[in-house]
Amino acid sequence: MAVIHKTTLSPTKMELLAPWLPTQPWYVRTEREPELTRVGGFRLDDPQGEVGIEFMVVTDASGDRPVSYHVPVTYRGAPLDGAEQALIGTPEHGVLGQRWVYDGTHDPVLVAQLLAFFQGRAEAQAQSVSDTPDPTVARSFSGADLSGVAGPSAVTSGSYGTDVAVGSAQGGDPAGPLTIRVSRLLRPGQQEAPEPGATTARGHVAAGWRGPDGEENRGVFAVLYDTAP
Repeated sequence: MAVIHKTTLSPTKMELLAPWLPTQPWYVRTEREPELTRVGGFRLDDPQGEVGIEFMVVTDASGDRPVSYHVPVTYRGAPLDGAEQALIGTPEHGVLGQRWVYDGTHDPVLVAQLLAFFQGRAEAQAQSVSDTPDPTVARSFSGADLSGVAGPSAVTSGSYGTDVAVGSAQGGDPAGPLTIRVSRLLRPGQQEAPEPGATTARGHVAAGWRGPDGEENRGVFAVLYDTAP
């Protein structure tokens, strides 16, 4: 399991995200610079122990009302080939040295572990504590085995969030092409995704975050769909 180091990161995560968030199509624009606070999230482990995987929730208080965003990120010890457009920044970690921080929807390690989590082959971990599962993060899934599915083959963002296209690994896979829709704008009281089978959804991931007054909110972080032909 990943080790969470109690050390410094310079710039901090919020300092890295402040200039990056307003460049995203799903960001709700305000008249001021973002005022960010981390308010929730969870982690998944990289089986190889090389890549940090975090599903972070941050609240921006710069507008007329606070807005919470879901920001999946990965932390790497070297650049990810072909992912220059997804680079958020290169902070200095107090223990590990320079890190390359990416929008995780473009990172194949995060996508593979998210697919594994949908199926129950990976376990959600606490965001800030080492070796501690987080049972509050819920998942559902139905359909064929996803262990051979490869991706991301394409990543598309809009005001709705981010779609990550994944497909069959070499040699084919019964799962066929799939899309992970990653929620970006999290709304208090957001309803859970319908059970797989009720729509075209194969499964979903739901988790919680803290509201501006400390209240506990919960919503859908990602939904897995069959890609329309």
